[in-house]
Amino acid sequence: MTGVRATEPAIKVLVVDDQQLVRRGICLVLDTLEGVEVVGEAADGREGLAMINAVQPDVVLTDARIPVLDGVGLVAGAASRFPGLPVVVLTTFDDDELVRTAIDAGACGFLLKDAAPDDIARALEAALRGELAVDPRVTRSLVRRPAVDPLRHLTPTEAEVAARIAVGESNAEIAAALRLSHGTVKNHTSALLRKLGQPDRTRLALYLAALPARL
Repeated sequence: MTGVRATEPAIKVLVVDDQQLVRRGICLVLDTLEGVEVVGEAADGREGLAMINAVQPDVVLTDARIPVLDGVGLVAGAASRFPGLPVVVLTTFDDDELVRTAIDAGACGFLLKDAAPDDIARALEAALRGELAVDPRVTRSLVRRPAVDPLRHLTPTEAEVAARIAVGESNAEIAAALRLSHGTVKNHTSALLRKLGQPDRTRLALYLAALPARL
């Protein structure tokens, strides 16, 4: 069994998918993950939102294309009605516009349905930490690679911070790894936002993850 937060309370997950067999399959996969508990299932976004108060999930895991209220609508509705409740999109659709729309609406993750159980587990944990988890196959299609090296003006430390942001590390993790203060890491992140022309840390992480592997 995959170890996930084995010594901590289980991550309570609400699964939303309109296809019953697929939904049950997702629940069975989640049931194999130690430290994960499925607390509810819903067939559409409106039903999912209506269940949140009753089942009190830590994370909502939803398909993107579902009836009545789609996954993006569910993400936006959860952000409005249940601030702080992370929603991760798990879908077979990987077109750029859908990914951007879901993330802009407030999704904490975007995974494809053939993701490994360990990847789903990591995405759930990242969502609880307030971090973004996006399947690398999706991320690569989000940002067009520039002809000129966008990292040429970075200092060595900024480049190190950028490399760690690209793989999803939090500021606290970066500070510990590089032996920097949390404030210093925040300053380097602000410099990266400015130099790379990104509006926020989420977009910065997506941008960096889509760059060539030399990061």
